[in-house]
Amino acid sequence: MSIRLRLVLSYIAMLLVPLVLLGLAVILISIATFGSLKSGFQVDFSQGNPIKRVVEQELDNVAYMKAKTETDPDAFLDPVFIKDLEDRFHKINMGIIIRKDKEITYSSPYLKEGEAEDTSKLPAFGTSSGQFHRNQASFWVTRQQDFLFSDKSKGSVFVFLDGGPFQKYLHQFSKSVILTFVIILVVTNGVLTYFVSRSIIRPLRALKRAAEEIKDGNLDFEVVPQSDDEIGELSRAFEEMRRKLKKSVEVQLQYEENRKELISNISHDLKTPVTAIKGYAHGIMDGVTNSPDKLEKYIRTIYTKAADMDRLIDELFLFSKLDLGKVPFQFESVDLGQYVLDCAQELQFDMEKKGVRFTLAELPKEPLIVTADRDKLRRVLLNIIENAIKYSDEGNCHITLTLREIDGNAVIQIKDTGHGIAEEALPHIFDRFYRADPSRNTATGGSGLGLAIAKQIMEEHGGRIGATSMIGMGTTVYMALPLNRQEENQA
Repeated sequence: MSIRLRLVLSYIAMLLVPLVLLGLAVILISIATFGSLKSGFQVDFSQGNPIKRVVEQELDNVAYMKAKTETDPDAFLDPVFIKDLEDRFHKINMGIIIRKDKEITYSSPYLKEGEAEDTSKLPAFGTSSGQFHRNQASFWVTRQQDFLFSDKSKGSVFVFLDGGPFQKYLHQFSKSVILTFVIILVVTNGVLTYFVSRSIIRPLRALKRAAEEIKDGNLDFEVVPQSDDEIGELSRAFEEMRRKLKKSVEVQLQYEENRKELISNISHDLKTPVTAIKGYAHGIMDGVTNSPDKLEKYIRTIYTKAADMDRLIDELFLFSKLDLGKVPFQFESVDLGQYVLDCAQELQFDMEKKGVRFTLAELPKEPLIVTADRDKLRRVLLNIIENAIKYSDEGNCHITLTLREIDGNAVIQIKDTGHGIAEEALPHIFDRFYRADPSRNTATGGSGLGLAIAKQIMEEHGGRIGATSMIGMGTTVYMALPLNRQEENQA
């Protein structure tokens, strides 16, 4: 759920929930208040509407009183009748006042004895009912029945309602409703605000902590998205940024380590021939070469070491350009079977001169079309074959080359009968300047860059290179290039 939708729903809930709860609270408070108010009436509320029952009781009493004024007006001076009439109205929390002319002849116990009401405050004879106050309490005259006594004096019967209990209950009801509404509003908004803000603040705090960890250099602190909203998307983007930043730092550190290793290896590999050249040159200057044969040997050695240095510098320059992606490749469609056959025939003579048995064991019958740079691919084959010759016993070197189609790739395999490579060294043979020989002996003329260059060239072709080996059983290097199916079908 998005944050926008969550906020909209929370706003709606903040309006509707308090109203619904307030409605339920008003009902409950009304029931409780009505229960208290009901105690002020002596009417049977077991059946029917209680308010209707009170109104009906009042109408019956008024009708009874009116009939009496017409048939026996002097009865309103009879204590027995007055007592009966008082009891009738008392059941519904009402009272009566009887006035003869301007004199109050009777007033209900609601009006304390000795505190006769000023007749000027009562409605005059022949007027409608009204309201008057007594002792800071409210009384409402609900009925006024005027009549004439037998002596022709003016009589009035006032039915009044004591508003004190109603005001009390109304005040209590209003206070309870307002207090309940405030509590509901505060609790509802507080709970909704807490849950909504928690769903936003908690992931923001996690992001803040992650940012602080990254600022302190800890790139391993993982950010776990806790939702699918906008903050969840931000968390995923932040986590992706952290991973890329960590990878970038690791690559940078690896580059720095490789740079240091490269400088160390270059220094080591250049120092050996330079030292030899200086030694032999110093011997010539000191006159050690007192014979033409010895002088020729010294000069030839100096030339050989200089040639090694030149070859090392060329390979280093090529590898650096490959690493920077600055070597141009001339890609074209090549029938790899015919290409390998041509290379094998060209290398056959050189291999025989070196005492190496070179066998082209297997070629596919159908053309295998790949996209390749002929010169660069030849460089890979030469580097692998030269490496196989260097690490084989002289006079006992047999190299076998095969070409097969495997899983949509053209795979060249070059197998030798050399010393083999230790299992722990095998994963590193394509690293720059790596030699399985810990002494880093350069007597074989190796720079440690041949296989690394081969790997770079194969990767530029979109292929891969690998090796399998066992000590004393020789090594097999395989090179896989993806087939160009479209051109192969056309062929």
